[in-house]
Amino acid sequence: MARRGGLLAGYDASTATAWRAGRVLRAAVAAFFNGYHCFSPVAAILALPFSAAVLASQAMAPSSSTLRGVSSRLREMFHAAGFPPSSFFALLNGKLSQTVFTFAATLPFALTFLLLAKACVAGVLAPAPDPRRRLMSLPRCAAVARAYPALLATHLFGSFVMLSANAAVFSLLFLAFGAADLLGFTSHASTLGLSAAGAIAYSVAVGVATVVCNLALVVAAMERGVAGHAAVLRACVLIRGSVPTALALALPTNLGMAAAEALFQLRVVSQRRKAGRLAPGVAGEAFSIAYIHALCVVLEIIVSCIFYRSCCKRSEADELRELEPEEKGDLQA
Repeated sequence: MARRGGLLAGYDASTATAWRAGRVLRAAVAAFFNGYHCFSPVAAILALPFSAAVLASQAMAPSSSTLRGVSSRLREMFHAAGFPPSSFFALLNGKLSQTVFTFAATLPFALTFLLLAKACVAGVLAPAPDPRRRLMSLPRCAAVARAYPALLATHLFGSFVMLSANAAVFSLLFLAFGAADLLGFTSHASTLGLSAAGAIAYSVAVGVATVVCNLALVVAAMERGVAGHAAVLRACVLIRGSVPTALALALPTNLGMAAAEALFQLRVVSQRRKAGRLAPGVAGEAFSIAYIHALCVVLEIIVSCIFYRSCCKRSEADELRELEPEEKGDLQA
C-alpha cells in the first residue's frame, strides 16, 4: 500500500506540474497575441540585434581561432584535473567552449538590447489596479531607463551565479572521479556510469541556475529597489516548490530558439559555404530566421513574467488558505 501510495503521489505531482506549466504557457501565448502590437516592435527593434548576434556568432564559431583556443584550454584543464578521456567530456568540452565564445561575442548586445527588451516586456505586463480595463501599451522611455540599472546589476550577478554553478559541478565531478580512482572503480562501466550521473547533475544544476537568473531579472524589472544579489535571493525564495514547473516552462522556448539556430545553420550558413557568398535571397531568409529567433526570445520573457505573476507571486490570503486545513486538523487532534 505504501508503495502504491508513493507511485500515486508521484503521478499526482507530475500531473500537477504539467497542468501548471500548461496553464502558464496558455496564458503567455494569449498575452503574446493580445499584445502583439506591443511585442512585435520590441522583437523587431530590441531583440532582433541580440538574436542576429547569437546567430552570427554561432556561424563564425567553427572557423574562429578564439574558440579553438578556449577548447584547448578546457581540454588541458580536464586533463590536469584527472578526468578520464571519454565521449562525455569531449562533448562537454565542445559545448562549453561554444557557450563561452557565444557569451563573449554577444555580451555587448545582451547588456544593451536584451536587457532593454526585458524591461519593455516587463513594463507591458506589469500588474495594474484594474487589468480588465487596461489595454496593453509600451512603457515610457523614462520607466525603461529607471528599470535598466537594476536589470544590469542583476544580469552581471546572474552571470557570476552561472559561473559558480559550473564551478561547483566541476568540483563535484572531480571529487567523484578522484574517489572512484582511489577505490579502484576504473572500469569502462564505472566510468560510463559516473559520466551519465555527471551529465544529469550538470544539466539539472545549470537548468536550475538559468531559471533562477531569468526569474531574478523579472523580479528586478517588476519590483522596485530589488537588484543584484537581492533579486537573485528573492527569486530563490519565490521559486521554492515550483522548480519542476519552471524547468518545464523553459523547455518550449529554448527548443524554439534551438530550432531557429539549426534552421539558420541549414539554410544560411550551409548555402553561403557552398556558394562562397551571401545571395540576396539567402540574406532575406537570414533576416526572417533572426526575427523568428527574436520572437522566441520575447516569448521567453513573457513566459517568465507570467510565471512570476501566477505561480510565484502568491498573496497572504492564499498562504492562509493553504494552512487552514492543517490548523483545523491540529485543533481536532
